[in-house]
Amino acid sequence: MQTYRVTAERVGPHGGLARAKQAAVEIDTDPAGREDLFNPTELLLAALAGCIMKGIERVSPMISFALRGVEVSLSATRQDAPPLILSIDYEIVVDTDEDDRRLNLLHTNVRKYGTVANTLATAVMLTGTLRRRA
Repeated sequence: MQTYRVTAERVGPHGGLARAKQAAVEIDTDPAGREDLFNPTELLLAALAGCIMKGIERVSPMISFALRGVEVSLSATRQDAPPLILSIDYEIVVDTDEDDRRLNLLHTNVRKYGTVANTLATAVMLTGTLRRRA
């Protein structure tokens, strides 16, 4: 069993600071919002993007998948009352010469073994695609 630990503290009325290991991330906690920091929902989406990319980095050598780069785009749909993320949609774009069958294999493995992706999929509708860069 693996455990994770993050601490966060208020840094004035407009922001917070989260820490894990030797890293720190500033967080937008201003009710009016800030353009220079990620808000909590954007951090959630960034965690999912990181999970997807880490999964690709982990799986690629195991299936001998050749890639030059990866981009992940995400969007979330939120309802206001009560505030809740209803769905998350993602698009993974892989820079590769691998065929469609191998792209599907990569996508299947990323969806199957992603900790954050699997956790979110139990709470919200999580849908997405993986395609080759044009």
